[in-house]
Amino acid sequence: MTIDLLSTAGSGTPWADPAVYWRSVDAAVAEISGPVAALSLPALRYNALDMLVRAAGVPIRVASKSVRVRDVLDAVLALPGYSGILAFALPEALWLAEEHDDVVMGYPTADRAAIARLAADDRAASRVTLMVDDLAQLDLVDAVAAPAARATIRVAIDADASWRAPGLGHIGVRRSPLHEPGEVAGLARAIAARRGFRLVGLMMYEAQIAGQGDATGAGDGIIRWMQRRSAQELLERRAVVVSALRDIAPLEFVNGGGTGSLELTASDLAVTELTAGSGLLAGHLFDGYRAFEPAPAAAFGLEVVRKPMPEIATVLGGGWIASGPPVASRQPMPVWPAGLTMLAREGAGEVQTPLRGDSARSLAVGDRVWFRHAKSGELAERVERYRLVEDGRAVGEAPTYRGEGKAFL
Repeated sequence: MTIDLLSTAGSGTPWADPAVYWRSVDAAVAEISGPVAALSLPALRYNALDMLVRAAGVPIRVASKSVRVRDVLDAVLALPGYSGILAFALPEALWLAEEHDDVVMGYPTADRAAIARLAADDRAASRVTLMVDDLAQLDLVDAVAAPAARATIRVAIDADASWRAPGLGHIGVRRSPLHEPGEVAGLARAIAARRGFRLVGLMMYEAQIAGQGDATGAGDGIIRWMQRRSAQELLERRAVVVSALRDIAPLEFVNGGGTGSLELTASDLAVTELTAGSGLLAGHLFDGYRAFEPAPAAAFGLEVVRKPMPEIATVLGGGWIASGPPVASRQPMPVWPAGLTMLAREGAGEVQTPLRGDSARSLAVGDRVWFRHAKSGELAERVERYRLVEDGRAVGEAPTYRGEGKAFL
């Protein structure tokens, strides 16, 4: 189905009243059996347009790992202000490049078969950009296809955007080994001097800001202090890195940010584009930010299959866990009926999830409980399609990668 996010249909913010909203979603798919994933088009539309406002005119590249639904990718990229895809696996990037002409890898690859396909296809090579942070990654490409026998490979450098805090050490995720401007410039010079490659971009992803909520209620003051200090350090260091690289190669893009840091990263004059994806579907981890309030666009419903006690209802499935540390925040969150919680000793189970609460007493076998997933991409890996809902009606469906027979990672 073609999704139109420019339409004004389904305007308003029905999710502001959870009781009305979740009953509406539930009613739209009431006739569908089994686990069901629903995607509210008004909420998706709201999130996509809100992120454009937050980006303040800086183009947003869509992170495919957080969506994994081609119809949604296409709909978002049809909006003025969105441009290009940040892919997570090279086979995926090659697949998407059949229809999209600007696909950047968000991570390095060692997939030799996919590298061979890229090297043998001039059209794909002109559309896909590999991400590198080590000469060994270029060596691998050369080992698969010698420079003289392949298309020129577009590459971008992933530079570490974490904060090396005095007295605290590394604050952020462990990505690239390149942190200091001299280290990034050294790799850039090596790429520029190497046959068969063309340096076209730079990425610096500040996960300690974009991926860390500052309104979670636990240590928010410390988190905000860290983010202010880290942001200032990164603003200065990224400017030096970009200046050095532009003396080496004509960069096409400087990428930064994520859903949680669009305003901040957009204010950095060294950055030419942002990346975001999770904010489109809005898993519950993104409820904990001061700067924005996303609409709960995607959710999944599971059916009650047993009642071990009057105050406990057990649904089939539920263990659809997000990436990250194995803590409660990575589990799905039951949102309707209100007041349900998981059992501390069981959590979200591979096959069943017991839920406790007063509202469990009124649930019967066959009733449906609605959950929000924690991040974004994990839901699409569990279902073959999203049911598209609007104004209390099912208006179509959109296959996930899995529904199209794809399993990239």
